[in-house]
Amino acid sequence: MELANRVQTLTPSSTLAITAKAKALKQEGHDVIGLGAGEPDFNTPEYILKAAKQAMDEGLTKYTPSGGIPELRKAVADKLKKDQELEYNENQIIVTTGAKHALFTLFQVLLNPGDEVVIPAPYWVSYPEQVKLAGGKPVFVKAGEENEFKITPDQLRDAVTSRTKAVIINSPSNPTGMMYTREELEKLGEVVREKDLLVVSDEIYEKLVYTEDPHVSMAQLSDDLYGRTIVINGVSKSHSMTGWRIGYAAGPGEIIKAMTSLASHSTSNPTSIAQHAALAAYSGGEDEVMKMRDAFRERLDVFYERLVNLPGISCEKPKGAFYLFPNVKEAASNCGFRDVDAFVEALLEEEKVALVPGSGFGSENNVRLSYATSMDNLNKAADRIEKFLKTHHK
Repeated sequence: MELANRVQTLTPSSTLAITAKAKALKQEGHDVIGLGAGEPDFNTPEYILKAAKQAMDEGLTKYTPSGGIPELRKAVADKLKKDQELEYNENQIIVTTGAKHALFTLFQVLLNPGDEVVIPAPYWVSYPEQVKLAGGKPVFVKAGEENEFKITPDQLRDAVTSRTKAVIINSPSNPTGMMYTREELEKLGEVVREKDLLVVSDEIYEKLVYTEDPHVSMAQLSDDLYGRTIVINGVSKSHSMTGWRIGYAAGPGEIIKAMTSLASHSTSNPTSIAQHAALAAYSGGEDEVMKMRDAFRERLDVFYERLVNLPGISCEKPKGAFYLFPNVKEAASNCGFRDVDAFVEALLEEEKVALVPGSGFGSENNVRLSYATSMDNLNKAADRIEKFLKTHHK
């Protein structure tokens, strides 16, 4: 049987591949420390769990509107108003089956065959695949370590052609943890206006910020940029609800209407119980969110210092999310490995530490390490990486 062309070009997720291999080693009885996780290691807060149970007890288990229950869309609008002073009505918001589904649906309604989307690299692994599935063409722009993995206005301007439809801005970023400042976004916004682009603003990590500089959305900067920006977010990272699969998009009404129509023919609606759980998440306070953020900040400070003191490893300190994205090219070379992918594979086999190679994120000299695990695991992982480097050093 011959599969459709659209799926034959897909690249398997490097994060899922390393997770599967680590899981197989664990099942064989090995003590594996997995640093590939893209999710908080905290349980969903109790008040959210109670809201889900209450929804089930009250029989709120039926179909909902395709764009999400009105109460949740209003709660999202209230959250955007409170956090970022952004005004959206409920017709400008769609609740989706996770933020990934919001992105997928957005690209499906935006892109015609051959339309281009500018994607800064390093990038989250699903961006280019989703663009390709919609018939679009990913255009990668290398965001170098010398600029904290952020693209410049000149780079964006040079990447735009007559077929360019949009640019993706992910801040704070997966995999780098870096964050654009207001000034940097304003300068990119000038190019967005000049070239008549849309902005896909992935803000899923906006609550996990570890600097005094606040998270800023492109939509906040001006009325014009507000009308060009589609904000993507959700409860997965902020409230440790990855498995609940609730995200949202907020943006121009005609785009949201098209996304809602498409969702009605794909998912029907996000899970009703999960929507009521998300409603509780956005209606409750943020004490649990801030506790989780503070725990991540403490882990970052400790693990970062351990990591950058290892030979052959350099790393920009992240501003948000829960990832480190160090350059390990020198370490891999010093240990006699042909490339970073081979280095990562050997580290997992020998020391049972699972990292994700940066090649899957468009940056072959780096690796992604998640500190969404216990401090004890992080220290043990650092010890094992140090041992591995000493064992293989030429």
